[in-house]
Amino acid sequence: MPATKPATKSVLNESKQIERAAMLIEMGARMQVLESETTLSYERLIRLYKEISGKSPSKGQLPFSTDWFLTWQENIHSSLFLNIYEYLAKGAELDSVEQLTKAYRLYCEQIQAAELDVLLSFTRAWRLVKFVDAQMLTRTQCSVCKGQFVTEPYENARHYQCGLCNPPARAGKSKSAGSLMLH
Repeated sequence: MPATKPATKSVLNESKQIERAAMLIEMGARMQVLESETTLSYERLIRLYKEISGKSPSKGQLPFSTDWFLTWQENIHSSLFLNIYEYLAKGAELDSVEQLTKAYRLYCEQIQAAELDVLLSFTRAWRLVKFVDAQMLTRTQCSVCKGQFVTEPYENARHYQCGLCNPPARAGKSKSAGSLMLH
C-alpha cells in the first residue's frame, strides 16, 4: 500500500482560509465556529481575532441546548433564518460557510427592515444548522398559516400551530423597542 504524502501547503489556500476566518469574525463568530469552519491553527485564529476585533475572543463553551430556539420570539427569528438557509440550499451552488453567511445577512436585512432587534447571533445560527444536521431540530409546517417553523423532531405535525398563529399568553406585550408586537 503506497504511503500517502502530506498535503502541501498552499499560500493561496491559506489566504482563502484567512479571508474566511476574517469574514466570520466580522460577523461575530466565536472561536469554536472558526476552528470548525477553517483549517487555521488555534494560535493563528487568536491572533487574527485580536487584530480584527481589537479584543480577545470570548471564553467558555457554546450553549448546547435546543431550548433557546423553541421559545416564542427566538423561534420566529430562528425559523426565518432557517427558511432562508434552506431556500439558498435549493437555489445556489454554495459551500456550507457561504450558504450560512449569505442566509445570516439576509436574515439580518429582513429583521432590520421590520425595525426589530436581531435576536439570532451568527454563532447561534451556526449552532441551529448543526442541530438540524444532527436531527436534533427540524422544521414543521404550521397547520394554520402553512409556514415552516423550527421544532423538535417529534412534534405532532398534524396539529402544530406556530407562535404567530397561537402565541403564548404574554407574547407580544413587551413595550421595549425592537420586540415583536402582536396587535
